[in-house]
Amino acid sequence: MPSILDKESIVVGPGFNRWLVPPAALAIHLSIGMAYGFSVFWLPLSRATGVPCPDDVGFWQRVFSPTYDWSVSMLGWMYTLFFVFLGGSAAVFGRWVEHAGPRKAGLLAACCWGGGLVVSALGVYVHQIWLLWLGAGVLGGVGLGLGYISPVSTLIKWFPDRRGLATGLAIMGFGGGAMVGAPFANLLMAFFATDADVGVWQTFLVLGGIYFTAMTLGALGYRVPPAGWTPQAPPSPAGLAVHGRFVPVTRVHRTPQFWLAWGVLCLNVSAGIGVLGMASPMIQEVFGGRLIGIDAPLDELDAEAVNRVKTVAAAFVGLLSLFNILGRIVWASFSDYAGRKATYTIFFLLGAVLYSLVPWTGEAKNVGLFVAVCCVILTMYGGGFAAIPAYLADLFGPQQISAIHGRLLTAWSVAGVLGPVAVNYLRDWQRERGLPASEAYSTTMVLLAAMLLVGLVCNLLIRPVHREHFEEITPSEGRGASAGGRATGEPIQHRTPLWLVCLAWTAVGIPMFWGVWNTLTTARAFFE
Repeated sequence: MPSILDKESIVVGPGFNRWLVPPAALAIHLSIGMAYGFSVFWLPLSRATGVPCPDDVGFWQRVFSPTYDWSVSMLGWMYTLFFVFLGGSAAVFGRWVEHAGPRKAGLLAACCWGGGLVVSALGVYVHQIWLLWLGAGVLGGVGLGLGYISPVSTLIKWFPDRRGLATGLAIMGFGGGAMVGAPFANLLMAFFATDADVGVWQTFLVLGGIYFTAMTLGALGYRVPPAGWTPQAPPSPAGLAVHGRFVPVTRVHRTPQFWLAWGVLCLNVSAGIGVLGMASPMIQEVFGGRLIGIDAPLDELDAEAVNRVKTVAAAFVGLLSLFNILGRIVWASFSDYAGRKATYTIFFLLGAVLYSLVPWTGEAKNVGLFVAVCCVILTMYGGGFAAIPAYLADLFGPQQISAIHGRLLTAWSVAGVLGPVAVNYLRDWQRERGLPASEAYSTTMVLLAAMLLVGLVCNLLIRPVHREHFEEITPSEGRGASAGGRATGEPIQHRTPLWLVCLAWTAVGIPMFWGVWNTLTTARAFFE
C-alpha cells in the first residue's frame, strides 16, 4: 500500500476544493520567507559574549573561538549561503520533487528549515559560528529550495486557468515571511533577553518549532488533481504549450526559450535586488536631513538627528517589502489576462524608465516621488518572481514544471551576486572619484536600467517551443507515481467542507494581516 506521503496517495477526485491548496503553500512560503528577515539577528549576535575580537586574531581563531564576538560580516555569510543553497537544491532536487510529489518535498523542507534553526540555536549556545553556517545556512538553504518549488507544479495543475494567480498567491508568502517573522523575532528576543544573554538561541528554538509545525501542516494539506482534470475554464490563450504534451526537464536545456527565460529572470532580479539591497543607505544619503525636516546633508547632522533619519529609512525599507509582496499577487494575476510575455515587457520598459527617473527625483529633492518610484519598481521585482513559473508552464507544459523551475532558479543565485556587487562597487567607485554621497547613485541607476533593456531583448526573443521537443503525457505523468514507480489507481473521493477552506485561509491570513499592520504602523514614521 502506498504511504500517505507518496504522490499517488494524495490524488483526489472531483469533490475536492482546489482553493484549499494555496493556503497550504502559503504556510510553507511564509515560514521559509523568514530568510529575508535574518538581518534582525546580526546586531544581537555581534555582541552575544560582550568580548570584542582583537584585530590580530586570525580568521580560523574567530570561527572556532567560544569567547570573542562575531562581526556582522561573518554573520552575513548565513544570508549568502541561504540563496546559494536555495538555487542549488532547487536545481538538484527539482526532478525528485516531480517524482516524489509535493507532500514529501514539503515535509523534507520542514525538517531542513526547522532543523537548521535548531542547529543554529546550538551554535549560538556554544558560540560556534560554523554551526550557524551549517545549520541555518546549508541545511536551512536546502529547506528553502525544497520549500520554494514544492507547491509550484501542484498549483499550476490545479489552476490551469489562473496559473499566474495561483503561483502568485504562494510566492507572495515568501516575500511576506520576513514581514511577519522579523518583528516576531524581535519580540521573542526582547522576551528572552537578560543582562547576560541576548535571547537569540531561545528565539531560534521557538521559531524552529513554529516553522516546522506550520510547514508540516502545509505539506499534509497538499493534494494533486487526477489525470485529465480541468476546471470549467475558458480556452487557453495563444502561445501556451501544446495541450496534452510537455517538454521533459532532460530536454529543456536544448531549447533557446529556457536560456532566454533564464536571462529574463536573472536581469529582472539583479536590478530589483540592486535597489532593495541599497534602499536604506540610498534614501539617507540622497535626502539626508530633508527626511526629518532639516535642510542639511547626512554627514552634517548630529547623532540624534541621524537616528531619526535611520528610523525613517527603516520605514522606507518596510514599505518596499510590502510593495514587493503586493506585486507578486497583482502582477501575477494581471499576467493571466495580458499574457506572460506582455507582462515582462511592461516590467522591462516601465522599469527602465523608472530607474532612470530615480536620480532626477533625488536632484529635485522630491521625497514623495522618490518613494513612489521605488515602490513601483519593487512591485515588478516581486511580480517577476511570481509570474515566472506560469511563464515556464506556458512554454514547456505543466507536467515537470517543478524540475524546470528549480533549474531556472540558478538565475536567482547569479542575480544575488551580480546585482548587489555591481551596485556596491559602482557606488564606491563614484565616491572615490569625489562625488558627494547624494549623487553617487546616478550612474548606478543607469546601469540597472541598461540591465532591464537587455532583459527586454531576451523576453522579446522568446517564441513558442518547437513541437519536436515535446513528448506525449503518459498516465504516470498525468497522475503521478510512487517512489517505486507504481501508477496510481482511482482518485480518492474527497468532499471538502467549506469551513475547512475558511479555516485554512484564516490560519495563514492572520499572520499576514499582522505583518501588514505592523509594517504600516512602522511606516507612519516616514510620513511624519
